[in-house]
Amino acid sequence: MTHSYDLIVVGAGIIGAACAEVASAEGLKVAIVESGAIGAGVTAAGMGHLVAVDGLPAELALARYSLGLWEELRDLPGGEFSRCGTLWFARDEREHAGIADKLARLRAAGAAAEAVDAAQLRELEPALAEGLVGGVLVPDEAVVYPPMVARRLVERACRRRATLIHARALALGDHALTLDDGQRLLGNVLIATGGALQALLPELLIHLRKGHLLITERYPGMLHHQLVHMGYTDSAHGQADSVACNVQPRPTGQLLVGSSREYGVSDSDISLPMLRRMLRCAFQFLPGLRQLKALRAWAGLRPASIDGLPYIGRVAQRRGIWVAAGHEGLGVTTAPGTARLLVDQLLARTPAIDARPYDPMRAAA
Repeated sequence: MTHSYDLIVVGAGIIGAACAEVASAEGLKVAIVESGAIGAGVTAAGMGHLVAVDGLPAELALARYSLGLWEELRDLPGGEFSRCGTLWFARDEREHAGIADKLARLRAAGAAAEAVDAAQLRELEPALAEGLVGGVLVPDEAVVYPPMVARRLVERACRRRATLIHARALALGDHALTLDDGQRLLGNVLIATGGALQALLPELLIHLRKGHLLITERYPGMLHHQLVHMGYTDSAHGQADSVACNVQPRPTGQLLVGSSREYGVSDSDISLPMLRRMLRCAFQFLPGLRQLKALRAWAGLRPASIDGLPYIGRVAQRRGIWVAAGHEGLGVTTAPGTARLLVDQLLARTPAIDARPYDPMRAAA
């Protein structure tokens, strides 16, 4: 059985869901291919922090572009959008010395950001440990619940007559995709499967980085901002197993505790030594966490490109094949910007930001 579409999106995580929603809003005939539950893979393992990480200029550009587009999605039912802001904190003078550069980068990208001293830090978040020397407040950043956002975006696309197909993608052809149920779909094919990317596109290298999260019972009012240690960016872009303090107040009153990164693993089983290491890091900066009750912990795999920037665009040497994957820990933040960037290229329009840094063929094996 053969069907034709303008765009066939493989993967209904938050990246694929956002691409399908934007494409359907442009009037394209869209198919969404997903073998599991919507948003149940990499998306379900993320914190949902909408944040402008300033480690790489192109990373920051995509994040800032996307944060503006999130304003159009903030009222999605069940999305739990909460503008808690982000408070970056420094523990010593060496980290404090990086505050001026961080402020300059964020402000140059259009972000509202301000320096806070040690006293202001404690006033904003009394639960923080004593002895911290200051930080950076980015008040407009927010959090969401990623699996529900993905589901709502797919529902929007389907209301515009997109087709959701529950099947597994087996093989790519020129402007074609074969599914495990025998269907053959014709049209432009977008691979947005994250960790499973190389099964369909082996020429694009992906590294899987395992990360842990833990969520507590409800403690409303204990924290007011997403708290991130200034060393987080080094952890995110490093090449060794690491942990960093990243704690989020959920709109439910629960606290979501991260983060960790492990290399060379392909399972999502909980690693107790790494979970303990992550919690010890969080306790160092938030001693009161030790007294709270954990509800559950889990692990997931972040698909990362070879250079820290996602692959967004057409795959050279293949006809009608596109990709949007490799976002590592920023897939939720950058989903709407990725979708606009991808669809603008598909429609031969000039994107709002320079698409060249995300060209997938920079990393072709």
